[in-house]
Amino acid sequence: MDKQKTVVYVGGRGYSLVSTESPEYMRRLAAYVDRKLKEVAVATGRPSGEVAVLSALNMADELMKAQDENSLLRRQMDAMGKELQRLQAENGAK
Repeated sequence: MDKQKTVVYVGGRGYSLVSTESPEYMRRLAAYVDRKLKEVAVATGRPSGEVAVLSALNMADELMKAQDENSLLRRQMDAMGKELQRLQAENGAK
């Protein structure tokens, strides 16, 4: 896919982004970041620089937890696949 330029808004400021992702996807990302920044700003009342760092840490926490869950689910799927193969082999041998 070709790169496209998309203007997104975060914190009331426009950013021109160039990506192979769709403009809709880029706007979804920006809306998510904007929402997280607003949540942290309301919850903490901290200056914008601190809000940005705290928001980044919160999003990194969400990402790592999602990656950990993804890894766990993959391991469980692998184990279930091996168990299925074992049961199929056992059933085929009868």
